[in-house]
Amino acid sequence: MTKAPTVYDVAAHADVSIATVSRVLRRPDDVRPETRSRVLESVRALGYVPSGAARGLAGRRTGVLGLFLPGHDGIDGPEPDWARVADASRIPLIDDRERVEAPAVLDPGRGSTTPTAPPASDHGSNPANLYFDEVLRGAEVEAWRRGFALMVAAGRGSSREVMVNDIAGRVDGLAVLAQTVPGDLLAHVSRRIPVVVLADSRPGDDLDHVGVDNVAGMHALTDFVLGTRGVRDVAYVAGPSDSPDELDRHAGFDRAVEAHRAAGARVTVRVEPGEFSRAGGRRAAAALLEAGDLPRAVLCANDQSALGVLDVFGEQGVDVPGRVLVTGFDGIDAGRFSRPRLTTVRQPMGELGRIAVRTVVRRLTDPGAPPQRVTLPVEVLLRESCPAL
Repeated sequence: MTKAPTVYDVAAHADVSIATVSRVLRRPDDVRPETRSRVLESVRALGYVPSGAARGLAGRRTGVLGLFLPGHDGIDGPEPDWARVADASRIPLIDDRERVEAPAVLDPGRGSTTPTAPPASDHGSNPANLYFDEVLRGAEVEAWRRGFALMVAAGRGSSREVMVNDIAGRVDGLAVLAQTVPGDLLAHVSRRIPVVVLADSRPGDDLDHVGVDNVAGMHALTDFVLGTRGVRDVAYVAGPSDSPDELDRHAGFDRAVEAHRAAGARVTVRVEPGEFSRAGGRRAAAALLEAGDLPRAVLCANDQSALGVLDVFGEQGVDVPGRVLVTGFDGIDAGRFSRPRLTTVRQPMGELGRIAVRTVVRRLTDPGAPPQRVTLPVEVLLRESCPAL
């Protein structure tokens, strides 16, 4: 067996320093393109594979970050605006009806192009994967840009503590989606490695947090429905009661309703559970139909439940938006292909993942920095399910 090439061999072959080779392999954007290309050519020519164990021993780090998600059956963009949106009047309302969103594909039978939507997801499985996929992609891109690998883990029930402790022993820092790990376990892990919590704005710990302005986003959408659209009979399809996102979105909805009632409007509200899933949205829509008197608008706590509502209304011949307005929250791609297309509050899901990684890296660089709470802005997209007047 031939001896495996080392970083010294790569540096000599490319005529650069060992430090330059390390930067190319861990932070490629920090190296000039011509130098980066020369080093990578040497890596390929020699068949060099970096040793994670050796690198960890040298720097007392693994070069790996962790992302922990609930247990369910590289694109650059502009830097995010980190300023908190303090009130609903500052949430942009965008008329998105005129955009051509569906990809055009050639129909060989007729020689023409027709818009084609992706296949509908199963109504009962993987209810939140569309959201998690975007968060994960953003985290992967940012980790790569920062010279880290990303380890992703998921667990539920009693397996969570075992899995969290296991992944914490393998990574330099950990990003955790809110409510997937108990607070006392997070506090325990944070004594060993940096921990950032995603999608939880509640105070009460000294961890770093990254989230979106759920309250202002739902307030702005509800205010549009009650104010601009003049709706007085509305249903709210809620998410899980232990979800921080649900608590904030429900609070934004309630505040908008109370503001219109205080101004003299007689607004009636019905609440149905939706559990953030398409199947939950279908059940909520069926319950509203069974009650026999549909509200003028159905506001859902997330897009998946809104898509379930649209499923049932479409099957039962309910005219959306003529008879009922329907809205969601998140801005997942599936909402662009629903019939009608879904009005929603779009949150920067990919940026959540990216900022989470940046926050962990910041904590690694400056362990003594005070905890930070980053709240990313949102925007309302008005589409055909609840269009602008």
